[in-house]
Amino acid sequence: MTTSTTTREEEFSAFVATHGGSLRHVAHLLTGSRDGADDLLQDALLRTWLHWRRVEPQTAWAYTRRIMVNLATDRWRRKRYETVSADLGDWQPDAHAAAAFSATEDRDFIVDQLSHLSARERAIVVLRYYADLSEAEVAEHVGVSVGTVKSTCSRALSRLRSRNDAAEATRSKS
Repeated sequence: MTTSTTTREEEFSAFVATHGGSLRHVAHLLTGSRDGADDLLQDALLRTWLHWRRVEPQTAWAYTRRIMVNLATDRWRRKRYETVSADLGDWQPDAHAAAAFSATEDRDFIVDQLSHLSARERAIVVLRYYADLSEAEVAEHVGVSVGTVKSTCSRALSRLRSRNDAAEATRSKS
């Protein structure tokens, strides 16, 4: 193995060690499931590795994130299906246990709400509000105009608000 190959591998390993957690979180928000996020991240890191020679270290995170958005969009286009949820009937969790896991529930609630958006809407909302990118940066990553980012964001947030209002009404009745 040559020195340049070793250095290249070390750089990539350092990149994954530094940014792996945040990339996994973005992947989870894009897919809505842990298993899907792991698959998406693995595929994105493989593609990043294959092109590592031409990736600038300061833009590697954005490069990998862009790959994840593209892969998530491709998967959504290829595989359209309905999500089937389990009917839990009258089952109620223990109140003390529920309080201990409220942070997890909040995160799961957000991921569940995002899963009701289209792949494009989800990508735009995640990039705009989780990754804290400007509208122009989101437009560049997703490959749409700034106006499309604004209108898609507005529609997606409106849908999330109406779903949240419905969820709050349901919670207050129980």
